[in-house]
Amino acid sequence: MTDTAEQTQSSQPRVPVHGGVVAYLTVDGAVKAADFYKRAFGAEEAFMFPVDEKGRTMHIHLYINGSSVMLGDAFPEYGHALEKPQSFVMQLVVEDFDAWWKRAVDAGLEVIIEPQVMFWGDRWGQLRDPFGVTWAMNAPVNE
Repeated sequence: MTDTAEQTQSSQPRVPVHGGVVAYLTVDGAVKAADFYKRAFGAEEAFMFPVDEKGRTMHIHLYINGSSVMLGDAFPEYGHALEKPQSFVMQLVVEDFDAWWKRAVDAGLEVIIEPQVMFWGDRWGQLRDPFGVTWAMNAPVNE
């Protein structure tokens, strides 16, 4: 490890991780994505590594709906290329479905599947963000 890396690592705050499994997203424009997630999902920034000379950051830690979500930009020169998101969905289990859905759509998420009561008895819908990540929302149906 270089002296600069050791100094940077030792100066990073210890930020608590919420949740047992934490999603780590690689996107093109992590700072823009984090700002978007603040508007769309009420995300709170726990930590952000400083951006480099190209405006990229290797790490942002957010809290969304009580869980940690981490993201960063691709760094292909270090073997960390940007890949098109595939075969996963970020699932948000929420209490106030309508408020969460409206905020997400108003922020600019594209509706993929309109909200509906599903066969398992919950209300569910699916969206895609401008960074290519698919999100779904799920909430119990109040009787």
